[in-house]
Amino acid sequence: MTLQQSELLILGVVIGTHGLRGDLKVRGRDKDIVLLSQIRQLVFLRGDETVRVCARGKADWHKGNIVLRLADSDDFNSVQSLIGCEVAVRREDVPALPDGEYYWHQLKGLTAVDRRLGVIGHLEDMFTTAAHDIYVIVGSYGEVLVPAVDVFLVEVDLEKRSVLFDLPEGLVQEN
Repeated sequence: MTLQQSELLILGVVIGTHGLRGDLKVRGRDKDIVLLSQIRQLVFLRGDETVRVCARGKADWHKGNIVLRLADSDDFNSVQSLIGCEVAVRREDVPALPDGEYYWHQLKGLTAVDRRLGVIGHLEDMFTTAAHDIYVIVGSYGEVLVPAVDVFLVEVDLEKRSVLFDLPEGLVQEN
């Protein structure tokens, strides 16, 4: 089966095995790693080559990584060759979210615009704190950390590839 990279969403990389029953330990690229516990059909890639397409069995969390068992594998030897492979899903298999909610892969790279300052950069990363997620915007104002809360986020326009913020004065270091 030949799959185009544009058809796939890469979610993580196999960093090792876990136990003797063929479980794979996968480190996520970003917050979208949770999709590996929701989507059953997985694609394993090495570079541009599709190594294996198979159904996922169970999925559990262990020390910040996801541990996957493949439906067609039940021992350590049958999955050893997948170490180092990227794990992807077909974009068409990604479940739709309710209006106003987005996956990180949809937001990453969007142009970040503030109502007052105009373009401030691009969404480059996101991380989680105890209180909420934080967007990392990199651009002409350096690195700007914006809490991912409704009071600051005005609009996401996926067609225009932009996100509009209403940031309080002082959050962005103006020169």
